[in-house]
Amino acid sequence: MSDKHLTQIRFDSFGLAPEIMRGVEEAGFTYCTPIQAEALPIALAGRDVAGQAQTGTGKTAAFLLAIFQRLLSHPPAEGRRRNQPRALILAPTRELAIQIHKDAGILGRHTGLELAVVFGGTGYEQQRRRLEEGVDILVGTPGRLIDYYKQHVYDLKQIEVIVLDEADRMFDLGFIKDIRYMLRRCPPPQKRLGMLFSATLSYRVKELAYEHMNNPEAVTIETDSVTADNVTQTCYMTANEEKIPLLIGLLRRMDAHRTIVFVNTKRAADRVWGFLEGNGIKAAVLSGDVPQKKRMALLKQFQSGELPVLVATDVAARGLHIPDVTHVINYDLPEDAEDYVHRIGRTARAGASGDAISFACETYAFSLPEIEQYIGHKLPMQTVDPELLAEVDPGSRVRVERPRRDRRGGGGGRSGRPRGRRHDGEKKGGGPEGEAKGEAKPRKRRRRRRPARSEGGS
Repeated sequence: MSDKHLTQIRFDSFGLAPEIMRGVEEAGFTYCTPIQAEALPIALAGRDVAGQAQTGTGKTAAFLLAIFQRLLSHPPAEGRRRNQPRALILAPTRELAIQIHKDAGILGRHTGLELAVVFGGTGYEQQRRRLEEGVDILVGTPGRLIDYYKQHVYDLKQIEVIVLDEADRMFDLGFIKDIRYMLRRCPPPQKRLGMLFSATLSYRVKELAYEHMNNPEAVTIETDSVTADNVTQTCYMTANEEKIPLLIGLLRRMDAHRTIVFVNTKRAADRVWGFLEGNGIKAAVLSGDVPQKKRMALLKQFQSGELPVLVATDVAARGLHIPDVTHVINYDLPEDAEDYVHRIGRTARAGASGDAISFACETYAFSLPEIEQYIGHKLPMQTVDPELLAEVDPGSRVRVERPRRDRRGGGGGRSGRPRGRRHDGEKKGGGPEGEAKGEAKPRKRRRRRRPARSEGGS
């Protein structure tokens, strides 16, 4: 790991409590990243912060340390019940909530503060009991948090600190109504510390900040490029039928012991996984319909190195902090330029280096000009050398077994998939063409006119 991403500002220069500094030192932190160096003094002084910085630059540690210091230096209010958290951290995805909770456990292990994380998909009763037992810092996703709140499992009357992490992603996933619901049930902005962090501070994010925060100070970490400097970016112009052979050929040639392959749809993820498995490359799929327990197990295997390749839709593009990801491969170019930045941000985190390889195929090459305009430079183009193309038997693909559903049950057709919109934005009908431009609305069926009755008819 490189130290070029660090400043000369030391964590021990902020006057943090000894219990906090023990956790910081044990985590191996000495010098601040730019976002930490600029945001921490503001938050420690009790002023609200709206911070913008690239993914993987240490935003999580910045707001966690500010929370710890605030709670340790301000005793809880008299009469506070154990199910009344003092700090609330809102995250858009389960993976990000879990990662924040994990980081909080490491940095705050000596503070004595009780932590809890809640998220959908698993552990409903277990998470409920944890909240009832008592918690100081509550991390969670909006849906599960509101569910427990409406059941009076906890309340927000004693909240002293609120954090919105990945605020722009909250909009992308449609959580803003839920976020406003939560914020309006907390003490007013003047009586709490507010911190908002985002990869982009768009107008809608700024509007949210000024509506629910107390004159937040904006902290923007400017960089020469939108993408991380330590990412080596490459793009191959490829035909659709060359993508699988090229992917397998590249994975066999390079030291890709921790690689994320991004695709645009669940259908494509199943296909890519099937060919990788069928050609001796151990892989797993991470997408929107993978159950939470299985998702967590797969991520653990991937982080440990047991699983070298993860095939993922954009559900994994944000909120995952996986150390030492060596390569990101855009098997499908994303249709949104911002998603390109978030995808390749999974590698070269915290000053490390990494490689981002993209396939500009016949279906998704139209996204390339917008991506290049957004990142401010052309992607280096590579021709597809025939030697890079692996020989792939079309029959080598491993098929995903999917249970069939009874059509009378109202679920789906023979495929067992639900009708209408699918996971990860995949639309009914599937296929790259439908995903790129959407589907035309079905034509209304004309009502057949009934023949006029003859006079005297029955």
